[in-house]
Amino acid sequence: MTISNASAVAINAQGLYYKELNEKIRAALAAGAATVRVHSVNGQRYIGTGLSGNASLIVEGTAGNDLGAYMNGLTVTVYGNGQDGIANTMNAGTIVIHGSTGDTLGYAMRDGEVYVEGSVGFRVGIHMKEYQEKVPVLVIGGKAGSFFGEYMAGGILILLGLSGREGHPIVGDFCGTGMHGGVMYIRGNVEEHQLGKEVKVVELDEQDREVLGKYVGRYVGHFGGDAGEILDAPFVKLIPFNKRPYGNLYVGV
Repeated sequence: MTISNASAVAINAQGLYYKELNEKIRAALAAGAATVRVHSVNGQRYIGTGLSGNASLIVEGTAGNDLGAYMNGLTVTVYGNGQDGIANTMNAGTIVIHGSTGDTLGYAMRDGEVYVEGSVGFRVGIHMKEYQEKVPVLVIGGKAGSFFGEYMAGGILILLGLSGREGHPIVGDFCGTGMHGGVMYIRGNVEEHQLGKEVKVVELDEQDREVLGKYVGRYVGHFGGDAGEILDAPFVKLIPFNKRPYGNLYVGV
């Protein structure tokens, strides 16, 4: 561990077991570091998991599973890709990924914001939820796999399709399956056969435009680009068709 000044710490993750790395990060934050920069990361898991506060955690390399899980307020910036389960049940804070991620990004996410410059895997935003002023937000610059927003109970999902595999649709099949809360905004066109039966497409209103302007603006602030050009394209808005999609399973006949 290298201390560059009273409030900044640099940690070399090369060859460190994930438990040892996370102990070093926690120790640096407990000692009052405002910024912790971790370089040479190569798939170590649980970075930032359960941490609280307002510090900045910078990750250089490929972050392993469950980055920022149960996190309570940090700003985590990843210069590289991320694996599965990022922002799992995250309670607060911001995660910015200058790359792509794997599956189950934002699983059961409760609040905070996540921005991904590239594409994401399957089951992104599954079981996201919101309560009163706590509204989690995922903004994805590329494309997404199947089961996007599955069982979504709250929050905001924004999928921009600015990058991704050529010839592949912006989102996979079964989008919004079991969705019963929250809202999705997908830039471009989504075919009906790609949607779960629990969602419907509706027109955007002025409030939707304000939401998109706010979060696309933040996306561009992190990664660059032209917000106006992104927003000029048509968006599909998806909302739940039924807020109790499985209610009939528990009703006697």
